[in-house]
Amino acid sequence: MKEKAQIMDEKAMMRAVTRISHEIIEKNKGIDDVVLIGIKTRGVPIANEIGKKIKMIESKDIKVGEVDITLYRDDLSKSQNDPIINGTKVDFDINDKIVVLVDDVLYTGRTVRAAMDALVDIGRPKAIQLAVLIDRGHRELPIRADYVGKNVPTSKEEVISVKLYEVDGQNYVSINEK
Repeated sequence: MKEKAQIMDEKAMMRAVTRISHEIIEKNKGIDDVVLIGIKTRGVPIANEIGKKIKMIESKDIKVGEVDITLYRDDLSKSQNDPIINGTKVDFDINDKIVVLVDDVLYTGRTVRAAMDALVDIGRPKAIQLAVLIDRGHRELPIRADYVGKNVPTSKEEVISVKLYEVDGQNYVSINEK
């Protein structure tokens, strides 16, 4: 894959996380019933960053968990015979909570649908909201993000690559050609 352009550097990513954090607090009139759950892999570090920002703003901890959607994917049989399970870590009750699912890129909506299926197996949230760093369009399912760091119109031949320090050793977002 050839990198076409870098569309967010580390500072732009942090500004987006800060804005998303403020929007979550504002929309929910505080964080009393709000929890964050990152979708593995890159949604987890983003959820943790949002959690840190919210703590700085509200002076309160917000619970952060992680969900592995491997077994909930609708393309599992096509992708591999022995899927790698990284585990879901939600060590708090999500019943009657506002769950903010966090992911890096929203594309077709299938990952988010799988994450919602996984959440329903854990408990019954009062509401599920979605926060994404990048919304690139091309939805196949009727799913819309509540909080978006950056809208990036793309062609289906392009790929958005999110690099995060915790996973990749650096922070930036690029658009690549297949």
